[in-house]
This record gives sequence, C-alpha cells and structure tokens, in this order.
Amino acid sequence: MKILVISAEVAPFAKVGGLADVAGALPKALRHLGHDVRVAMPCYKMVEESSAYDVKELVGPFAVPITHDHTECAFVKSTSIQARSGQIPVLLIGNIGAGDRPGYFEEATDSSRVYSLRPEPYVFFCRAVLETIRHLTDGWRPDLLHCNDWQSGLVPVLARTAYRDDPKINSAAALFTIHNLAYQGNFERHDWAANGLSDSLYDVNAMEFYSGWSFMKGGVTFSDRVNTVSETYAKEIQTPEYGSGLDGLMRTLAHTGRLSGILNGIDYEEYDPETDPRIPAHYGPQNLEGKAACKAALQKELDLSVNSAVPLIGLVSRLADQKGLDLIHAIVEQMLSLPVQFSVLGTGDLGYEAFFRQLQKRFPGQVHARIGFDVSLAQRIYAGSDLFLMPSRFEPCGLGQMMALRYGTIPIVRATGGLADSIHGIGSGNSADANGFVFREYLPQELLECIVRANGMFHRTAEWKRLVRRAMKCDFSWNRSAARYEALYLEAIMARATGQLPLSQESFIS
Repeated sequence: MKILVISAEVAPFAKVGGLADVAGALPKALRHLGHDVRVAMPCYKMVEESSAYDVKELVGPFAVPITHDHTECAFVKSTSIQARSGQIPVLLIGNIGAGDRPGYFEEATDSSRVYSLRPEPYVFFCRAVLETIRHLTDGWRPDLLHCNDWQSGLVPVLARTAYRDDPKINSAAALFTIHNLAYQGNFERHDWAANGLSDSLYDVNAMEFYSGWSFMKGGVTFSDRVNTVSETYAKEIQTPEYGSGLDGLMRTLAHTGRLSGILNGIDYEEYDPETDPRIPAHYGPQNLEGKAACKAALQKELDLSVNSAVPLIGLVSRLADQKGLDLIHAIVEQMLSLPVQFSVLGTGDLGYEAFFRQLQKRFPGQVHARIGFDVSLAQRIYAGSDLFLMPSRFEPCGLGQMMALRYGTIPIVRATGGLADSIHGIGSGNSADANGFVFREYLPQELLECIVRANGMFHRTAEWKRLVRRAMKCDFSWNRSAARYEALYLEAIMARATGQLPLSQESFIS
C-alpha cells in the first residue's frame, strides 16, 4: 500500500507530545512490513534551518487556494526518517507568505513550543497537503491518507468536498486517528468564512460544534475509518465523562463499525537500555548491574542521597491535572514520609511548576524537580528510577509506562485508557503477566496505598528482581501494532472501493 502519514509533529524533527513519537515510529514499522510510506508535516524553521537534517528542495512554489479570491503559495522540502529497511521520505510543507504571521508553533514565555491558537496555519497545511499530492513530480499517489489529531482534520473534509473531482485524491481512503479527544481544534463562528470553508459544512452533521466549528469533528465525520490509541480509550470516549462533547458521535461510529482502538508502541531501536547512548551504563534483563549504576549516577546528578536501598520514584510528565498531579499533591507528605526519593521532570501548569520547585526546597536530598523538557534527562530517569508514576485521570494510550518497562522501571498507574491495556497489576490476576502496580478509583488514598505496596515489594530483593526482568521482557514494540494498522488500512481502502460512505458523505457529497 502507498500510505501518506499526516501529522503536525514528527519525531525527531518536532515534538510537543506523544503524537510525534507515533508519527516518527509507525512509518518505520510499516516500511518493515513492505509498504510504501511517506510522511507529511509542516516545514518548521527549526527543522528547515537545522544542520542535523539533510533538508532539500523538492517541489514549488505552487498555489494553494484558500478562498475564491485568496490564494497562498506553498513549497515542499524533503528530508527522511532512517529505518532498517531504508529511508522514509518526509515532506516538509511550508507557506512562502507566512513569515509575518503566527505559524504552527508559537513561542511561549518559558521558551517551550505550543500550537498556534489561530486556525489559519492548519487550514493552509491541510489544503497544501492535498495540493502537494497533485504536484509531486514522481507521480506517487496514496492509497490511504492517515490523518493524526485535529491539526490534520480538514484533510478528509477537503478530499471529499473541494477535491472530490480529483481522482488522485478522492480515490484515497482516509483513516483518522484520535490521539487525545480533549484537544479538538475548536474555533469560533467568525473564523469560518475567512478560511474558505463551504457554508454547507457548517452543519451539525459535519463541522459545526456548539455554535463554533471543530477540526476534530470534521476529520472524524469525513473519514472512512476512525481509531484511537488504545482499546479501552475507544470505549471510554463513548461516555460523557471522556467524550468531550463528542461521545454521541463516538457511539455512532462504534455502532456502525467505524471506530476501533489500537494500542501504540514505542521504537525499540530508539529506546534500548543495551545500546542507548544517553544513559551512563548499559544493561539487559539478564544483567541488571548497569541499571544499578544508572540509579547511582542519577542520584548523584540530581543531588539526591546516593543509596541503593531507597526506591527512587520518577515522574516525567506534562504538568497538568489530566496527569493525576492533584492526587500527588494530596498525598505527597505521606509519600515522602516513606523511605523513598522522588524525581520530577516536566513543564506545564505554573501552579504545579511552583509546587514541585517548593517541594525540592523542603525536601533536599530526597526530592529533585527539573522544570522544562530535556530528552536526555528523561532517558536517564527512565533508566535510573525504580518506580515510574503515572496516576492519570485519563490517558488515551501513554508511552511513559512502556518506556519505563523497557528500562526495567516498574510503573504505578491508574487503570484508564492505554494504562489499563498495558499494565497488569500485581496481585490482581495472573501473576505471570503482572508488570506494575495499578489502582482504579481516582482517589488520593488509592494512589498512596499503591505506592506503599510498591515500596514494600522493593525491599523483597529476589521478588523485585524477578519483577524487573519480567517488565523488561514485555513487548510493546511497534511490530504488533503496525500489523493491526495494516489490517485497518485495508479495511478503510475496501470500504472506499466498495462505496461505503463516511458518516457525513451522503449529506454533503451528491
């Protein structure tokens, strides 16, 4: 199959969250299965001007129609993702006239990068992706458009409306992957006309959403198939608690067989404790001496007491309520009364940033808080910690728990979304599958009891080492997940070929 993966962020080029990891790793696994994969992403200046990537001119300039009287000008540069089976082309799509306007990323005050709060960059990107297909000089045309999250939500909409007469585009099936339904790309009604969208699409059955309009809703309703990033989350988003106003639509998709869940994987070439250049010592399940060395080095680096007999709890997270930080806030005094150490890496809510900074001042030698984003330090925390904390309120998939397992660090999680699908609790079922500590009710005391149980097992040395080895042998590579995507792609292509219409197409394509 010829597959075009479309994403606003792709590792290693640009990353805000887990979407980038998926968009960077899934194409590798698909290529390994023999498919012809390309990736489309915005041409960020940080990528275009970086000496780390071999960026070349590819196509352009060419016109991108926005409204009937307004056209913008695009260009495409190229780079590649390195895979075992060869290079995967990455199409970097830029806007020649965007130099004086907010782009896809805007600088925040803390120098982190956040998505633009205006719809125009994403309207342009979605239109330019489809125009790029028309302008590729090698004649490549996709069998399937794999759109990821709201930033690419207009691609299926435009493919079935503005580009419905172009066989290179309209014949391609569309899969829309929801990585987090809470982020939908919702904008006000007054932004509609300026972005050249047909008035017929401003309808409750298409893109209208509570007197505004939604990129996410458009992508969902105009795609041949929709999936999300774990089986449990696919069920959760059909409920008012997790559906973010779209739960009715999710139930309709599920009822008609269009909604599924596929658990993400992680790149086992990138995250490998036996070869990772970012950690101070290498190790594997049969030789854990290197992990002990990683812990001692991390304790020293973070000004924690160097003590192998005290469990080190790591937290690498966006600092937000979603991640269960209110639970940590509620029980932190009791947690730190235990013989444990606590390392925090993350950025986000200013209140939580201040809370963790203050915690470090109050508990020197026991707590370290690094506010910011540091990929290398994150790897050292995965490798050097004993326990990894993910008490999320909701978690569509989660990659941190998989990375922790890969490095022999035992997760403490709440049973929600992908955490429920990947972590099997000790003492709650088949002990042969147990790989972490799990609590269910979103209550501070439930989290504290989980930490106490984990702390107790840590001191049973032989039992703990068996758990660590079992965790490291878990397989959350992309191999299994990619095979399921392959089957879903075929299902979407067959639906398109046999005339099975997306939810909105009967009303808006005639």
